[in-house]
Amino acid sequence: MRADSPDGDGGASQAVGLAVLDTDMKYLFADPSYCRISGEVRAGLEGRSISARAALSVGAAPLSAAVLADGHTRSFATPATRCTWERLTVHGEVLGVVVLVTETTTTADRLRIAEAADRIGTTLDERATFLEVVSFLHSELANAAAVDLLPEDPAAHNGPVADRVASAGRVELLPDHPPRAVLRGRPVLVEGRLALPLALKGRVLGAVTLARADGDFTDRDLLIAQSAARRAAVAIEHARMFAQAQRTAVELQRALLTDPGLPHPNLQLATRYLPSGMGTLVGGDWFETVRLHFGRTLLAMGDVMGHGVEAAVDMNSYRSALRDFASADLPPHRVLRRLDQDISNADTRRPATCLLARLDPARGLATFSSAGHLPPVVFDREGVADLIRVPVGPPLGTGVGGYDIVSRTLDPGDTLLLFTDGLVERRGEDIDVSLARLAAVRPDPKGSLDDLVDEVLRELDAAHAEDDVALMAVRIRRKAPGEEG
Repeated sequence: MRADSPDGDGGASQAVGLAVLDTDMKYLFADPSYCRISGEVRAGLEGRSISARAALSVGAAPLSAAVLADGHTRSFATPATRCTWERLTVHGEVLGVVVLVTETTTTADRLRIAEAADRIGTTLDERATFLEVVSFLHSELANAAAVDLLPEDPAAHNGPVADRVASAGRVELLPDHPPRAVLRGRPVLVEGRLALPLALKGRVLGAVTLARADGDFTDRDLLIAQSAARRAAVAIEHARMFAQAQRTAVELQRALLTDPGLPHPNLQLATRYLPSGMGTLVGGDWFETVRLHFGRTLLAMGDVMGHGVEAAVDMNSYRSALRDFASADLPPHRVLRRLDQDISNADTRRPATCLLARLDPARGLATFSSAGHLPPVVFDREGVADLIRVPVGPPLGTGVGGYDIVSRTLDPGDTLLLFTDGLVERRGEDIDVSLARLAAVRPDPKGSLDDLVDEVLRELDAAHAEDDVALMAVRIRRKAPGEEG
């Protein structure tokens, strides 16, 4: 229920919640308002004991024991709530207690809490969250503010030693830092300094410390600071979960790409994969080589649309399908047609671009076919680049088909480079300009294949690309003197 109650800040509509607990302090009933105010999870609440989080809002065991013992009504208050405990008696039998809790936040308080929610946790970057919370607290409540963070694994650091990760103004450490009470989830106020836990689901991540030169903090200040600290804790946890998901996806991607098939010995091969450094999840970039009959090799470079573990898993499925279809020794455009049909028949798979190149070293011939992918580049023995214009068909998974082939001769000194769009594309830049930048690279013609790949990555600043980068470089191997075949 709600009760209209004017306050000093122009009025506020205050929520009132009701709960009934038995003599063992287990819930018999709790309405939605009580659960929201106290932080209890309503599902499965009946028969459950009051949580530590709710006890901070409505009071704890000593209150209930006293009320049960003598029947006198007791009250409990925090900066945000006012709570009344009454004994529940039916026909002279004590059945438990009734708890009535009321929100006491004012309109101004709620606006400041809303502002904290808007200004803290705006990104999935942990360090940015530290800076946001100290900036908010410094500007709104204190002369100085700081965040001290506990290690994620305190056992590995010989105990809970907190490191200062952000500050605004100068905050002197409290004598007991971080205070043991804060590490147990309770705020500490000492001579104009306020320490609050950064806590989530009963786990303390660190502490926020505020300092004020003109007196102590009020209950209202504590309410706002606690809201900011809770918001920061949630944002930090989300950032850590995101970072872990990204690490998992990158590790999966690397594991899947570390074992491409080997081309025939008549080819030299160098590959690279660089995950994006812009904070997004890993993508579905992939490459593969498949040995064919008569010394030929099929090369593939692809990019599954989207990011995350799902894209990486789909990528591995496409590589497996490619091996199966290539074993029939079909020309590249027919392999793409088979892949397109296979992907479009699976509702859960994502579309992908793909470039195939079938190399025949004995004839010095390369045959290409493209499903929505960027064209390859050939560097001649002088290091001059030639962009191969390959007819572009629709991406795989559309079911449209319609792929063509084009062929080009390759000399023993030529280097064929296949790549994904992360190597060249830049935000706001026309793709022709991007490709021209690649074509302008002049690698050292005397360098090794690995040297050429590293030089291309360096010249195009691939380490700072906005998307994942995968590339594969191939040369026809020169025969040694006296070598046959």
